[in-house]
Amino acid sequence: MPDGSKVTVTMPAYKAARTLEKTVHDLPRESFDDIILVDDASPDNTVEVAQRLGIHTIEHAENRGYGGNQKTCYDAALARGADVVVLLHPDYQYDPKMLTDLVTPIISGEADFTFGSRFRSNSRDPLKGGMPLYRWIGNRVTTFTENLILGTSFTEMHSGFKAYNRYFLENIPYHGYSDGFVFDSQMLVDAVLARRFRIREVAIPTRYTEESSSASIYDSLKYVILTVVCALRGRFRRQAQDRAGQGLER
Repeated sequence: MPDGSKVTVTMPAYKAARTLEKTVHDLPRESFDDIILVDDASPDNTVEVAQRLGIHTIEHAENRGYGGNQKTCYDAALARGADVVVLLHPDYQYDPKMLTDLVTPIISGEADFTFGSRFRSNSRDPLKGGMPLYRWIGNRVTTFTENLILGTSFTEMHSGFKAYNRYFLENIPYHGYSDGFVFDSQMLVDAVLARRFRIREVAIPTRYTEESSSASIYDSLKYVILTVVCALRGRFRRQAQDRAGQGLER
């Protein structure tokens, strides 16, 4: 990168053998320095494909879940000297070519945490891009509810394409988060309520294919409930901290 920052792309992988190569192929070479893939005990040949592509690959002996996979991704990226860490799913659901747009606000010092929003340009665009209707409805309802609870105005709060600077990852308590899918919500809620991180959305296209991973309706509903609970707990915790702080000032 122009300012010398080391950008590392991390990929939490599970059964990504069919989509990994084209995901890597579409990454803009001038916008990153390193790639790390963490395989969460995939039953296919994801590891073999990653190694053939020359990717630094870490294998979990047993499945640790989506959040557990991310923890390994970030630990490894920081250990390898990353200044900017990108989260990109290797299932080709998110356009890798948008990497430059995602990291530019961080490289320029304008943000600590960026995430792609498929709804930023037009709320109907994800449907045109193939997003299942139940996922679209769940995303809209959950994002609206979280914004209401947290006092924010994001257009999407459930993106799997994100970037963080080193300062952010070193100061957010991600090791204590869930090993499941609610990990993402815990990180975003804490980032908002900490009130010291600069967060920015970046408009990205929606792309759903037959190969893209997609949670079931049951799992999606479970995620929605856990996410709302996470936001409420975070808000109540922040309010308690504020009251305690006001008490000390008196």
